[in-house]
Amino acid sequence: MKSLQTPNPINDPTNTSKDQPIYQWVMLAGVWLAYFSFGVVQGGIPPLVTPVSQDLGLSRSAMGTVLGAWPFVYIIVAIPAGALIDRFSLRLTIASGVALIALSGLLRSIATDYPTMLIAVMVFGIGGPFISIGAPKLISIWFNAHQRGRAMGIYLTAPALGRILVLSTSNSILMPMFGYSWRWTLSVFSGVALATAIVWLILAKEHPSRENDGQSKDLWESMKVFPELLNIPLIKITLLIVLGMFLFNHGTNNWMPAILTDKGISLSRAGALAAIPVAMGALGAVVVPQIVKPNHRRKILVIGFLVTACTSGALIILSSGPLLWIDLALQGLASRGIMPIIMLILIDAAGSKKTGAAGGLYFTSGEIGGVLGPVLLGISSDLLGGFNSGLLVLAAMC
Repeated sequence: MKSLQTPNPINDPTNTSKDQPIYQWVMLAGVWLAYFSFGVVQGGIPPLVTPVSQDLGLSRSAMGTVLGAWPFVYIIVAIPAGALIDRFSLRLTIASGVALIALSGLLRSIATDYPTMLIAVMVFGIGGPFISIGAPKLISIWFNAHQRGRAMGIYLTAPALGRILVLSTSNSILMPMFGYSWRWTLSVFSGVALATAIVWLILAKEHPSRENDGQSKDLWESMKVFPELLNIPLIKITLLIVLGMFLFNHGTNNWMPAILTDKGISLSRAGALAAIPVAMGALGAVVVPQIVKPNHRRKILVIGFLVTACTSGALIILSSGPLLWIDLALQGLASRGIMPIIMLILIDAAGSKKTGAAGGLYFTSGEIGGVLGPVLLGISSDLLGGFNSGLLVLAAMC
């Protein structure tokens, strides 16, 4: 674990942000909206698992594969997407990602069976990498080393707030508004992403250092950087940690409403309670990277793992009341609050010129866990009659 200490940043020709224009904050607002739409569409199915499953005739195992479908595609797309982002316009690559997410949301709303819903969710895995990898690339270009922690904390609130909005409105507002039609509800989420793509195209522009970059746009040349990054011990350790954290977060994110309804909690109330860890995770993403000094990152990661394990175990026992709320809050703060710390470690290790490639490795490793989390929890629930065994495994893993 000693190697998790952050190394001195390497010399970086794009790290000249003391002269950055005020437009860096406009760019941050634009990528925040892009990542917000990511959270809205990605979080659309979990609060609607019950009506969608009943309408399409899906078991929890089948729904688990649907929820894990986009991370599976993401694994394949992330590395080439990172290489493309390092070489091509952020304005166009991020816009393409948001447009594909909007398409995924639309296809979900018209799915008629398991295969069509599976394909609809897979499309999200094609577009998603261009946003989640493009965002840290944007931060590394437009912000200097001292500003990146704050900027990263701000943009990482976006997907969390998108999921909070979806969890808190799906069953309490949108479903009643549309005659309890999950199809129209998912269509609204698709519309949010489409509007975001238009706004991003209006706001976004290239950084001057990118406009004058004479770097070749050859994808094959871009791919050669990945073996170089994998030779860095710090990056190897970080990628293993990312896999485990994504497994936990994707599993609990997608199944939390169902975990809570199994305790006898109503759908609308379960959606509201499931928003607690997401909200606290968003708070942690803002606060943690700003207050944690580089030489304290190892301690914070260890504390985060321990708290995550304890709260996962406690979720098995708790069924209602303030203790459940506190448990959900601590789980979100611990498991999600440390994610920007991990990304900052990667940016410092790779340098902003290679942030896209490092982000590709980060999300490729992470989304392996993103596939396994929802699938394993769904299968364990079908085989063992509930989520308790799966939660115990997640706690032990941490």
